[in-house]
This record gives sequence, C-alpha cells and structure tokens, in this order.
Amino acid sequence: MVSVTRDRPYSGRDTGLKENIVLIGMPGCGKSSLGVVLAKALGYRFVDSDLLIQENEGRLLSEIIEQDGLIGFKKIEEKVNASIETVRTVIATGGSVVYGPKAMEHLKSIADVIYLKLPLEDIAERVGDLNERGVAFEPGQTLGDLYDERVPLYEKYADITVDTHDMDIRTAVGQVLSQLGKERL
Repeated sequence: MVSVTRDRPYSGRDTGLKENIVLIGMPGCGKSSLGVVLAKALGYRFVDSDLLIQENEGRLLSEIIEQDGLIGFKKIEEKVNASIETVRTVIATGGSVVYGPKAMEHLKSIADVIYLKLPLEDIAERVGDLNERGVAFEPGQTLGDLYDERVPLYEKYADITVDTHDMDIRTAVGQVLSQLGKERL
C-alpha cells in the first residue's frame, strides 16, 4: 500500500473541504503545476501519483510502458492509485488513471475529483513527445484519438470541471478554489 499520510497532525486552517483533492485531465493540462500552487494555497501536501508509481517500481513511466506494455502499466497505475492513503493532500494523477475503475472509486471516496479541462489544441502545444513523457497510448493512436477516448471518462469521474483555457496558473487556482466553494486565499 502506498501511504503518504502526515507524520504529524495538520496544524493549518480548517478549509471545510473533503480531506483531499484529486486532479485529473489530459497530459499537459497543468495537474502538477496547478496542484503545487493549490496545495500551498490550502496548506495541504502535494503528491504526484506518477512519481509514486516510479518510486514503487524503481523505473521511469516510459520504461514501465516499454517493459510491461500498456496493460501492465495500467495495472500498476491502478494498484498504486487505489492504495493512496493520505489526508489534506492535493493529488495530481497521471492522465490514464481514469482507465482504472478501482483506482477512481478509491480516489472519489477520499477526495473531491477535479477535471482540469483544456482544448485539444492547447494540449498539443504543451505535451511534446508522448513517449518520453510516459503517456499510455496504443501504437498508431494520435493525441486526438486519446483525447476523444479520455474526455468522457474525465467527465464521468469529475465532481467538478474547471476549464483552464486561456487562464494563467493563479487564475486557474482561483477558479478551482471558487468551484470548491472557497474564496481566493
């Protein structure tokens, strides 16, 4: 089991939110960047589940995909995400986490799930080489195909959707806080 619980009790202000916030969305939508700033604004910890996967496996995401294939990678990803136990944490997930129903059921049980929505054109500008980035996609599959396949899953699992198109990170964090019912901190 992956555990990222605090060693000491939380001493910050009580926000009235669920114990955690999970960010989902396409690669390049800003989950990690926004997650760090959001965690600072709330006094929460920040965890990147892709880094947890790499730490548990002792390999880069791209190596896991290359060595274990997509099916093997998705099983590992689901297992790690389904075992996260933490409180007062912003969790940035990998874009393919939504393929794992057990992981998503667990994450929804411990967190508000926020889908960071971004148009395909913006994603294409940001992602670069999908293989180097460790993105889980089938041979011959385009970024557009991946987008069309994943967006319905993001929408299905999201408690809140925040469209971050044309927003800088500060504005996007403010929008997330607003959607969570919190004023800008």
